[in-house]
Amino acid sequence: MDTQREVLDLLCENARVETADIARQLGVAEEEVAAAVDALEADGSVRGYQAVVDWEAVGEERVRAFVECNVTLDRETGYDDIAGRLVKFDEVRTLRLVSGDYDFALTVEGESMSAVSRFVSEQVAPVPEVTQTVTHFIMESYKEAGIEFGDGHDDDRLSVTP
Repeated sequence: MDTQREVLDLLCENARVETADIARQLGVAEEEVAAAVDALEADGSVRGYQAVVDWEAVGEERVRAFVECNVTLDRETGYDDIAGRLVKFDEVRTLRLVSGDYDFALTVEGESMSAVSRFVSEQVAPVPEVTQTVTHFIMESYKEAGIEFGDGHDDDRLSVTP
């Protein structure tokens, strides 16, 4: 495996890992790791670094919804054109073209359920190619970006038998 790929694997596990730690783990020079990271960022392979936050643990409420979106294409408008419009909204946290019963899967975030509903009805649904949206509010997150949420304790409730 080449160094860039190995660096990428380690960054996927922990984006905060120090260059020196990566170099030590791979048995290469720190400069080689720094060059690999620079190359990955320059060619767009690494698009950014973010914390995975359990907002409930922070005590802040964030309302998120998963939105299914169907579209109708014409000769001049393709999926990339529609995605290019939707991706510009700050409320859209993820946007994916998917296979199956609908075309796009969006994750939308807002301050309240009404803010998310208003965003979908006033910004997404009016896009001319959008023919249908179905909004599913996220009630609880158990895992985000491969990281399990929760305290790690098993259910410690006592079973009661009548």
